[in-house]
Amino acid sequence: MDNFIVSARKYRPVTFDSVVGQQHITGTLKNAIRNNQLAQAFLFCGPRGVGKTTCARILAKTINCEQITAGNEACGECDSCKSFQNGNSFSIHELDAASNNSVDDIRSLIDQVRIPPQTGKYKIYIIDEVHMLSQQAFNAFLKTLEEPPSYAIFILATTEKHKILPTILSRCQIFDFNRIKVEDMANHLASIAGKEGITFEPDGLHVIAQKADGGLRDALSMFDQIVSFSNKQLTYKAVIDNLNILDYDYYFQLLDAIYKQDAANALLVFDSILNKGFDGGHFISGLSSHIRNLLVTKDPSTLKLLEVSENVKKRYLEQAQQLSSGLLLSALNIANQCEVNYRTSKNQRLQVELALLKMCHISSAIALAQNGIPAQAEVKKKLPESGIKEAPKTTSPSNNPSQFTSPVAKQIDNNALATSTSNAAPVTAAATTPAENSTTKSNESAAKPAFKGWGNFKPANSLPNLNTIFDEKKTSDSDGPELVEGSEYLEVTQNAFLSKWNIFAEKLKADNKITLFTIMTASTPTLNGVTIEVEVENAVQSDQLKLGKIDILNFLRVELRNFALDLNVVMVEKTKDRKPYTAQEKYQAMVAKNPLLEELRKTFDLGLS
Repeated sequence: MDNFIVSARKYRPVTFDSVVGQQHITGTLKNAIRNNQLAQAFLFCGPRGVGKTTCARILAKTINCEQITAGNEACGECDSCKSFQNGNSFSIHELDAASNNSVDDIRSLIDQVRIPPQTGKYKIYIIDEVHMLSQQAFNAFLKTLEEPPSYAIFILATTEKHKILPTILSRCQIFDFNRIKVEDMANHLASIAGKEGITFEPDGLHVIAQKADGGLRDALSMFDQIVSFSNKQLTYKAVIDNLNILDYDYYFQLLDAIYKQDAANALLVFDSILNKGFDGGHFISGLSSHIRNLLVTKDPSTLKLLEVSENVKKRYLEQAQQLSSGLLLSALNIANQCEVNYRTSKNQRLQVELALLKMCHISSAIALAQNGIPAQAEVKKKLPESGIKEAPKTTSPSNNPSQFTSPVAKQIDNNALATSTSNAAPVTAAATTPAENSTTKSNESAAKPAFKGWGNFKPANSLPNLNTIFDEKKTSDSDGPELVEGSEYLEVTQNAFLSKWNIFAEKLKADNKITLFTIMTASTPTLNGVTIEVEVENAVQSDQLKLGKIDILNFLRVELRNFALDLNVVMVEKTKDRKPYTAQEKYQAMVAKNPLLEELRKTFDLGLS
């Protein structure tokens, strides 16, 4: 039995034209060979499995080919091509920088570069995974890379260009390899399946190409695995079973349930997915991608962004026609939020189920927003019987327009009527007749609020005004004592004023009004004409002094026989003297008391310790 060769090696491209999905690079290299404009160093960078090393080998073989074809391809028949294909070429050397990354390895390479090629025109060095070289190895390689011999060409390959020194990048021609498109990869797999005699379904190949995420080597590895699993019957079912991929069918069923607002079916679909062993986070991520594909399908200009097979594309088109863009955008937003919160949630299943329930109610929310408040009949159905009752109907529709309003509006009118009735001027019993009394009682009974289940209900007019609830309330003139008035305006001296001020303060102390006594004796008041100015330190003392202002003035006006006296409170912020702490502060305090101390210090040239 012959040894099995994996497809990634067996069908590895050997010419530029056989490279998949990198035409922009292969075309540039072929033109450089045709015009004899080869650089001294190339850098191939890009993701794994996109053809970097393959293109490096094809370029090296073509450069040294003795009989290049008209299409600038290697002939594959000359001695140079055969020796390279057999792996014993003396002019083409491959170095794996992942295991040969030291300074000594680079020095050995530099010594080999000095020897001209024995066969062929060029001596070519392919260094794979060049970003693995150490800092010292890069520095040792720098001079040779900048000024190599005319026969030496370096081809560097890496998946992480950002790790390479800028001095190395500036000496190379850089080629960025793209991820291979799903369509190109599926076509390549189909050609391999045809050569191997494998029956396949295009949907299955597309799933493999999507799972590979742009890397052809990964796609070929999965292809070999599924061919062995399905015994060369590569079907869509075999692919999703082997690669642990959720079937498109689940997502199509789920979106149908969301469109029909069938929350029960949506939860059952999710439960069946969990029973098959799939993770909830994987499911919600796939649901986001499915909704995104539906949004992409909405516009013909973005249809090319849909990387699926033709059969699946038709299903997307059919379902996208049923669902509105508003529903899809809202569902995508909910799915995205669920995916963000999924990993931090303790009950992850509930997180996904809650998102599905929200999605199922999007249609009703959109309809409510478009149609406004539901009809009056729907309100009556949803409100409890004990909640709101209609006011009694009147016999004259033309005189009572309120009968055409909703029950809530009638209730508000009744509340206003009850308030206006309670606030009306009282009517004496003698002024009303018995007939009027009976009419008044009937009106009062009709004006009572119809709410029964809200406890002590207050009409809207009796609610406090929140805008003025914290305003300072004005004291009426009738509250508290009033200032005494008189016709005497004798001149008052400062000493006489202070004497009477202290007498009143002692009287407060005797009456156990210590707070006001302390404020009056804390600082000496001043008499400016007929205005008494008292200094206080804070707002609390100011308020206390204002409360006792009338009592103070009534006593002083009578005792000093001047009824024009008035009291003014002045708030003064007093700073406390801080105790000197450092040696400098202590010395300055001592100098302030005795200035001769500074002269003594200067005379004897003393310092501060």
